Amino acid sequence: MEINLAMRVSAITIIVNIFLSIAKLISGLLGGSAAMISDAVHSASDVLSTLVVIIGLKAAGKKPDSSHQYGHERLECIASIILSALLLATGIGIGYGGVQKIISGDYGSLQIPTMLPLVAAIASIVIKEWMFRYTRRVAKKLNSGAMMADAWHHRSDALSSVGSFVGILGARLGAPVLDPIATVIICIFIMKAAYDIFRDGVAKLTDRACEPEMENEIRELILSHDGVLELDLLKTRLFGSKIYIDVEISAKGDQTLEEAHLIAQQVHDSIEKSFPNVKHCMIHVNPAEVDYNDSE
Repeated sequence: MEINLAMRVSAITIIVNIFLSIAKLISGLLGGSAAMISDAVHSASDVLSTLVVIIGLKAAGKKPDSSHQYGHERLECIASIILSALLLATGIGIGYGGVQKIISGDYGSLQIPTMLPLVAAIASIVIKEWMFRYTRRVAKKLNSGAMMADAWHHRSDALSSVGSFVGILGARLGAPVLDPIATVIICIFIMKAAYDIFRDGVAKLTDRACEPEMENEIRELILSHDGVLELDLLKTRLFGSKIYIDVEISAKGDQTLEEAHLIAQQVHDSIEKSFPNVKHCMIHVNPAEVDYNDSE
């Protein structure tokens, strides 16, 4: 079900991006706007990024096999890192062109665009912002780093269109230098998003622990169970979009193996029920070092 939802979102965004790229390119060529042509190239890169997401999600969704007994979720992290590299390259390319125009100082030779690319920029801002919110909502639901990276790629395209709008409007109002300046500012936003996506992907590849708030919730849940005297150990690690947990608890040492196993099973089931992203939870029971006669 989750993979089907992700594929549906990706298919929709690919179709929209193809039509949007063509519309931007035509308006840029007919309207004499280099900024809009660059924006069209940026939208076309979104198609490539979404294809990377599809490949990553399909690979991550494969069932465990003899060679990958813990599954393939980390392949999605690799897809996120590839996307961050594409996003960084796009940002650098856009920023480089803007810096060249600013350094040249020959603003009078820049072509004054028509109203057509200005209208296209407004339409692009609205559509790309919708795509960002739509993809981000599903990414949060599926806890997908690759889809979240793709969502931010849509947001970067929306910001790029904002830069195009400001530049085109500035050129039409007699200040063509606003076009390259806005381009450089947008470049910084895109590079920041690429860094955040890269950092998240690397964290999930290197067994980073869950956030302290989540660990505290898990700790409180474990200690709330009858029969759990102490929480001796709690370790968490991110595994792609999933979470692995190792727990050691203390229980009365004079009870039967069956009774101790029942406590561990109850703790295990409650964790996986309360935290759906937990893929694997290992519970180990230690005999508590207490004097049970003192409690009678």
